[in-house]
Amino acid sequence: MSPDPQAAFGFETTQQCARARAGVFSTPHGPVETPQFMPVGTLASVKSLDPDDLTRLGATMILSNAYHLRLRPGDELIRTMGGLHRFMQWHGPVLTDSGGFQVFSLEGLRKIQEEGVEFRSHLDGSLQQFTPESVMRIERNLGADVIMQFDHVVPGQSPHDLAQVAMERSIRWLERCRTEFQRLLVDDPNAPTPVQALFPIVQGGIHADLRVASARAIQGVGDWVGYGIGGLSVGEAKPDMYAMLDVVDAELPTDRPRYLMGVGFPEDLVEGVARGVDLFDCVAPTRMGRTGAFFTSTGRRSIKNAQWRTDPTPLEEGCQCAACTRFSKAYIRHLFIAEEILGLRLLSLHNVHFLVALMREARAAVMNGTFEGWSRDWLARYHSSKTATP
Repeated sequence: MSPDPQAAFGFETTQQCARARAGVFSTPHGPVETPQFMPVGTLASVKSLDPDDLTRLGATMILSNAYHLRLRPGDELIRTMGGLHRFMQWHGPVLTDSGGFQVFSLEGLRKIQEEGVEFRSHLDGSLQQFTPESVMRIERNLGADVIMQFDHVVPGQSPHDLAQVAMERSIRWLERCRTEFQRLLVDDPNAPTPVQALFPIVQGGIHADLRVASARAIQGVGDWVGYGIGGLSVGEAKPDMYAMLDVVDAELPTDRPRYLMGVGFPEDLVEGVARGVDLFDCVAPTRMGRTGAFFTSTGRRSIKNAQWRTDPTPLEEGCQCAACTRFSKAYIRHLFIAEEILGLRLLSLHNVHFLVALMREARAAVMNGTFEGWSRDWLARYHSSKTATP
């Protein structure tokens, strides 16, 4: 008899304020209070941050990427090392993206067929193939708690016909993912995480009818622990993204977590929570930290600006991250200008902490019944500065 992911996972909404929810997502590696931002450890490492850093700043669930880990160091190697949790010494829940976005971003290096995608590795040019079945086996070896289906991703502004082709193929691939996923639960009981949850992904670009069709078709394929919302924040305008979240919110079950994939700018997190989203991830906080940008409650800033040269204040007044409680803007700017690695680390740490703490604030506002007013005031303040770094 196949193990039942529904018994190992659960989602309980503890409070709701309009469409925003505060909940708890239960997993084999512990509970996740939602809404929650998941730091991205693409290659089994959140760049420049130690797992202990993530624990101290309050992160409870992180993400890694099946495409990158398949190519380096290899999912089989990670399995022999006990799976992702033991390999990277992170003991909380892990989610792995299937690599669909990465594969389909390899323009000129990949060939899409119904069977799957053939592509050239960006590392050494070797010929690789991802199919729904092979991706399920890769994610089984990695041992994440939540694994994502292999889907067909297209640019955000794709015309209706292209978005429809990708959406319909994603549904067909989901059926194949589910079949292989269920087989592996029975035939591979000694995987690093024996019971995993497979999330489907709602696609459809910026076309409301396709989003509705995708959400309904996915629910027709099976009973899911949770749902991914993909194909957003890939070039479309922000109002279009928010409009699609409104559409999807009306179609998905309210008793399962929703994960908005690859979205991680502060304003988008707040707007997403307002539209019923529970989980978010993005490489933006660490990528921005490596280029000198940092989040504040009144917009983004650049530590490279000369105005911080003698500034004794922290990156953000009142922030409790390890960077802000110990160091000044002047010092961090000096590190960055001098190309000291600590500067990149401190900005990355601050940015990840900012988003994790923001979701704690959002959760508290939902629990208190004040989310609508809180979010309105927060967004007004965040957008108030005319000098925010784009």
